[in-house]
Amino acid sequence: MAELGLRPGFRIGFVHSSGFGSVPLWNADRFPPASIRCRPYIDSSTDRSIKLRSGKKEHHLWMKRDSAGSGQKALNLVRIVSKLPNEKEIIYGELDKWTAWETEFPVIAAAKALEILRKRRQWLRIIQVTKWLLSKGQVLTMGTYDTLLLAYDMDGRIDEAETVWSMIIQTHTRSVSKRLFSRMISLYDHHHLPDKILEVNN
Repeated sequence: MAELGLRPGFRIGFVHSSGFGSVPLWNADRFPPASIRCRPYIDSSTDRSIKLRSGKKEHHLWMKRDSAGSGQKALNLVRIVSKLPNEKEIIYGELDKWTAWETEFPVIAAAKALEILRKRRQWLRIIQVTKWLLSKGQVLTMGTYDTLLLAYDMDGRIDEAETVWSMIIQTHTRSVSKRLFSRMISLYDHHHLPDKILEVNN
């Protein structure tokens, strides 16, 4: 089959199309007659300049939600609760206003706000926001439960921590993370309750 050198690594030739398949038409020294119908072919196996286009990049829904200003919403939530008095009705009312214009509940922003409050060691505010989330029927993640149990620990509210722990065990049964077990053990150790530690391990 004839090959015409256009550039290194690029080959072009001609094959005859007929009812018997595609077969070479001429040797390398002669150009084919004009009467013969030919079609070009390109061998890209050795041509590095010819590349296949990759498919479109997929965009995950959670990435789109996360990029929609959730960080700023989280900071707004922190500012709101930090200025409020410790009264449930007032706190819940302001938090309801925070979500009033949302088409869907800003779960990511709320989780980020709790993380900010944790870094600032505002344990009471964490408890207030988390209770509000539960009142809205929002399912907390294991990470959020961990933050809540830590807040109860640091605020000395052991009974409430145990209530939440029992609810976690009953709801999630075998899917409770080791992190939460460690959190409860740490809580009981912090408050010098060795018998309770044994109960967690059992």
